[in-house]
Amino acid sequence: MIMPSSLISSLCAAALFFSGTAAFAETPFTGRWALTLPGGGVGWMGIEEKDGAFTGSVLWGGGSVIPVQGVKVTGDTLTVTRISKSKDAKTNTEEQTTETITGTVSGDLLKLTTVKAKADGKEFAKGEFTGKRIPPVPATPDLSKVKLGEPISLFNGQDLTGWSLIDPKADNGWSVVDGSLINRIEKGKHHGNLRTDREFEDFNLKLECKTQAGSNSGIYLRGIYEIQVAESFGKALDSHNMGALYSRITPSVAAEKPIGEWQTFDITLVDRHVTVVLNGKTIIDNQPVLGCTGGAMTSDEFKPGPLFLQGDHTNIDFRNIVLRPVVK
Repeated sequence: MIMPSSLISSLCAAALFFSGTAAFAETPFTGRWALTLPGGGVGWMGIEEKDGAFTGSVLWGGGSVIPVQGVKVTGDTLTVTRISKSKDAKTNTEEQTTETITGTVSGDLLKLTTVKAKADGKEFAKGEFTGKRIPPVPATPDLSKVKLGEPISLFNGQDLTGWSLIDPKADNGWSVVDGSLINRIEKGKHHGNLRTDREFEDFNLKLECKTQAGSNSGIYLRGIYEIQVAESFGKALDSHNMGALYSRITPSVAAEKPIGEWQTFDITLVDRHVTVVLNGKTIIDNQPVLGCTGGAMTSDEFKPGPLFLQGDHTNIDFRNIVLRPVVK
C-alpha cells in the first residue's frame, strides 16, 4: 500500500517529536530529595536536567547547599561526584578527596551508597543511606487570607520553662538575665542548641535579638529551616547574612542594625513559603523553601517541629518571643 505524501510527512514529524521528547525526558532522579545520611544525619539533594545534561547540589549535614562537580545517569543508576580539597596538617600540602555517590530509585525512594577516595585511589568512609522525593512546593499562599490563632508567649522572661537542650549532654550556655534569654560561650566547651518543648506547623513568629562582635546564631523554624542571625551590619547582601534563609534565600535588602542594638524579626511560614521582616523591612517576601537547611533536626518537611535557637557557635541575646499558629 502506498501512503499519501501528507500522511508520510505527518508520521515523520511525529517520530521526530517523540524521539526528541524521549531523548530529553526527565529521568526518575530529577527533583529534590530529603536525605537520611549514614549514621542518621540530615541532608538534601537536588538534581536538574536541561537539554540532556545534569547538574546537582547537595547539603550534607551542616553548612551550606553546595553544587556538586558531576552528575551522570546511566541506565537506572545515578552517579554524583563531589570533590573537596584540604591541607595536610603534617606536610602542609593540599590533598584532594573525591566522593562518589551512586543510587537507584524505586518510586519516590532512593537507595544510595557513598565512598571517598584520596588521590592514590585508596577508598574510605563507605556508607549506605536513603532519600525520599520531596513533593513540589505548593502555589504561593495568599497571606491576607491566612488566619492566625491566639498569641503564645514562648519565653516568660524569668527562666527556661518550656525550653530544653536538643542534646542533653551538651554544655548549657543559656540563661536568663534582666528578662533576656542569653547564650554565653565558654572556651573549650561544647555548647548546645535550645529548643521549645512544644512543636508547631505553620505560624507567625515575632521576637527580638541582639548581636555581639562576630555573633553567629540562627532561628530554626520547625527545627528544619534556619533564619540566620549574624553580625553582618554593613556587609554586602549574602545568603549567610542576618535574616537570610541560610544558604538558600538571600535578603532583598540589608536591614541589619549595628552591634548592641535590639533588632526585630517578624517571620511567617505558610505552605513551605517564608516571609521575613527585619527591623520593619521585608527582606524575604513569601518565597518558596526548597528544602531543609544545614543543622536541621530532620529532613522531613511534613511534620510539626520545635522552634530552636542555635547556641553552639557564639554569644547571642533574645527576648519577647511570641508565636501565633496558623489556623487551618
